[in-house]
Amino acid sequence: MTGRTSGAGGGPRIAGLRALQAFGLTLSCLSLGGFALLSGAGRTVASTVTPGAAPQFTVLIAGRDIVYCYYRQPCKDQDQRTGLVQPPNTDTVMLVKVDGSSVRVLNIPRDTNVGPFDRFSSIAAQKVNSQYHSGGPEALARAVETITGERVDSYVIVRTDYVERVIDALGGLNVTVPEGGIEWIDNAAGVNLQLPAGAHHLKGQEAVLFLRVRKGFGDDYGRIDHQKQALTQLAGRLKSAQGLAALPTILGGIGNGVETNADPNTLVALRPFLGQLKLSFATLPTDEIPGTFNLAVNRERLAALWGDAPAPVTAAPDVKVSVVDASGAGLGAGLSRALGALGYADVQVTVAPPSQEASQVFTQQDVAQAGALADLLKLPRLQGERFPVAPGEVGVLLGRDAQDTLSQLAALAGTPIPPADAAASTTPGVTPSPPSAGN
Repeated sequence: MTGRTSGAGGGPRIAGLRALQAFGLTLSCLSLGGFALLSGAGRTVASTVTPGAAPQFTVLIAGRDIVYCYYRQPCKDQDQRTGLVQPPNTDTVMLVKVDGSSVRVLNIPRDTNVGPFDRFSSIAAQKVNSQYHSGGPEALARAVETITGERVDSYVIVRTDYVERVIDALGGLNVTVPEGGIEWIDNAAGVNLQLPAGAHHLKGQEAVLFLRVRKGFGDDYGRIDHQKQALTQLAGRLKSAQGLAALPTILGGIGNGVETNADPNTLVALRPFLGQLKLSFATLPTDEIPGTFNLAVNRERLAALWGDAPAPVTAAPDVKVSVVDASGAGLGAGLSRALGALGYADVQVTVAPPSQEASQVFTQQDVAQAGALADLLKLPRLQGERFPVAPGEVGVLLGRDAQDTLSQLAALAGTPIPPADAAASTTPGVTPSPPSAGN
């Protein structure tokens, strides 16, 4: 299926493409209640952790479409591989690495080539997103091992209908549509999504459609960055009463939209570390393969972003910090003063309209400094194009949630920085890029 979008405009790139297909199992894998329910998931792999030791394992999370056998008619057997109108590719692929309280998520672009490119073989068949259809979850896991050089201990594959249920259970998704709006009409798939520019609160079905729009929102890297934003936004709701109430829906998908071989004994090892989990997100660095749309993994850059040996952090912070204050409470001024006291000499604050996006630290290549700042503020760290920052620069987005999670900044704020004028953002709810940002 392809989407038709109208408008490009000056808003930040909003991405999707099955982003939330992977979300539900990320939550259930990290939720206490999921351990017991996963025990009935079917064939499992052996546990890879030692009882009493800090858990260390990897899990592949992928999202796939509902498969159709006839026009607008889903197949009764959603696991069949033949007689389909369209194959169930996995356009969302994430490798999650757990090491004690550290949880790192690596997004893999759908067009990544599996192994060296073979000019005598089918170009499409070499892409990672085609492996599930051709060989099942095991083939996809082997492909991810080839691409990343990491062992994949287990997998979870989820369908869009399951994601709709999860989003509804968590209260929907807050999104911002760029100038020009969105129009996606596909009669064959029963899709009719029309959203004007501006802020929207979407329920499950519309949210999934929004996150699947293919055109008009940048390349696959832009779509992946929005996946991270959505995961960060919804994961924060697990701490609320609504999040706890949603657990039966989140965890009830095993065998009803979720395919997994995860061993519950492996997941149980996370129990003592749940309160201290530190999330970080990265995108697999790739290079274009000339003459194709396929991408080759850049292993040198991957090692810097995803390697087990942490990069050194200088004693005196030597990065510029660009703060986008969309907290609605002037907390950026307090953060600027706090960071100045800690030795950050170059901190700039831009005030934006209040945003429901989750607070976060973002970077391109200054992973060590961004990680240190994320640890300090107890915020997730994202790497990608969603908030472009220059080399030697780390960004911090303060959303409305900072009024709770970083409330102590209010006492340091003093006189808040005045709100940005209309030029700072042309679309309600959109946070601007840091003023010195570059691609």
